[in-house]
Amino acid sequence: YGIIFLIFFLMIRRPPGSTLFPYTTLFRSTLHRSDITAVILAGGQGQRMGGQDKGLLTLWGKALIAHVLNTVDGHVGDVVISANRNLDRYREFGRPVYEDILGQRWGPLAGLATAMRYARTPYVLIVPCDCPCLPADLVERMLDALIAENGELCVVHDGERLQNTVALLP
Repeated sequence: YGIIFLIFFLMIRRPPGSTLFPYTTLFRSTLHRSDITAVILAGGQGQRMGGQDKGLLTLWGKALIAHVLNTVDGHVGDVVISANRNLDRYREFGRPVYEDILGQRWGPLAGLATAMRYARTPYVLIVPCDCPCLPADLVERMLDALIAENGELCVVHDGERLQNTVALLP
């Protein structure tokens, strides 16, 4: 998936003739939450959940996606949802909902490609809809890591492995 990701990243986000990472160190050091669009990935088929739409399953009286919205809302400039079914139900959460431009068979890559196509900010934060316990300071921690390391992107590591569906990308 890594090579496919890179190809989609280049094709979807960057105009012809542009460099992969055009943002300067100065820009990254002044990066603000308003420069980020959070995209909640809710396009999965829910195979491990018996075909149920994971984002709409409830935990502690709220849909899983509502927990994620609570974490990112107010910490980024914009929030959108990438979904392939139950679009009207997702729209009830008051955010734009985009269908995957590549189709369902591509999994999270399709949601990422969709996010990069529609985001109006220089950075995109991707988070899955089925992570109800994300830290409240997720965005700030990722921004701090990006700036401290003078990085181009930031991917969450849980202490054992990378969590590639929780990432801050240009």
